[in-house]
Amino acid sequence: MTRALLGCIADDFTGATDLANNLVRAGMRVVQAMGVPTAPLDTEADAIVVALKSRTIPAADAIAQSRAALQWLNTQGAEQIYFKYCSTFDSTAAGNIGPVTDALMQALGTDFTIATPAFPDNKRTVFKGYLFVGDVLLNESGMQNHPLTPMTDPNLVRVLQAQTPSRVGLIDHSVVAQGEAAIRARIAQLQAEGVRMAVVDAVSNADLLRLGPALKGMPLVTAGSGVAMGLPGNFGVAPSNEAARLPAAQGLQAIVSGSCSVATNQQVMDFIKAGKPAMAIDPLRIAAGMDVAAEALAWAEAHIAQGPVLVYSTAEPSAVRAIQGKLGSDKAGAMVEETIAAIARGLVQRGVRQLIVAGGETSGACVQALGITQMRIGAQIDPGVPWCHAVAPDATDGLHITLKSGNFGSTDFFTKAFAQLSA
Repeated sequence: MTRALLGCIADDFTGATDLANNLVRAGMRVVQAMGVPTAPLDTEADAIVVALKSRTIPAADAIAQSRAALQWLNTQGAEQIYFKYCSTFDSTAAGNIGPVTDALMQALGTDFTIATPAFPDNKRTVFKGYLFVGDVLLNESGMQNHPLTPMTDPNLVRVLQAQTPSRVGLIDHSVVAQGEAAIRARIAQLQAEGVRMAVVDAVSNADLLRLGPALKGMPLVTAGSGVAMGLPGNFGVAPSNEAARLPAAQGLQAIVSGSCSVATNQQVMDFIKAGKPAMAIDPLRIAAGMDVAAEALAWAEAHIAQGPVLVYSTAEPSAVRAIQGKLGSDKAGAMVEETIAAIARGLVQRGVRQLIVAGGETSGACVQALGITQMRIGAQIDPGVPWCHAVAPDATDGLHITLKSGNFGSTDFFTKAFAQLSA
């Protein structure tokens, strides 16, 4: 075993693969662990990403899990720690980005870190501390309607400052555009002023590549996945196709979707409009005690031999609010996640070996239900979304799986993903 160069902690499962994807593209061999491992990894990796399901849990629990991940990564020899959150910076009002960052800083004995969710490849940019999604501010992007983490303020300095007693500052674009020396000088200035966390502007990949060298030696980096493209070079790693190589694909194909994001809604509709088999999950029938998972699996058995099938609970915001009003948001979300996870496991038991999972919370539930403990990260399908390969109790011959963040991917993502595996 070689020492891990970079140790990463991600607050959800799709975000973990998003981060791993950018590291692989930059040449690192990456293994993603599902939860905190109990033993050393059994394969070599330049970077290890520990995927947690900590974005929306109580802050104290998120801190405890993140500290445990840090402790394990330290035993693997990680030279730098990367705390990864969503490119929409979404969190509850109480955290967990601020509280987890404070806890990791304390554990690492460092008094400064940066924060930026910028990922221009997926149209997430930060300017003057404000987060844009495409051409609109975060709070006009649809994220204001997120069922668990609605984002109503696009000013990241304000958002982060509300979550931490640490002083939060800004490294704006006029500094970033000047490169490493200017960024380091601004960091020194902010530290002298008592700032412990600094939001960093970035409107292009060039900005992220300028930022990367300035972060060399920083004990803790916090960011979305975009910053990852500028870090491998600090360790002497260069891009290589070999880093993304996975075994050949086999078996049946399926999609399960629990995300209600705008992007996933469009992807579901594109699949249905193409005349492909799709079945919607009704949360009210789950609440009424119906065995919806068994119904979905029986339906899938009748269609899956002819090509990919889709089982989804994806819905427009108004429909989601109506269901939450009847069941409560936590109950509705938990029921749907549990049902889709049971369906995913049933599909794999029936021979699915190419599986797309849409939605961060849904991905976490499915991976746990499948008993996947680690994945090798492969080639990118769309920015932030790679194919992965894992061995699971119900797929000892290997399973190709992609965990798609709800907001990511082109409209034809589902079709494109399977076509890439068969190419």
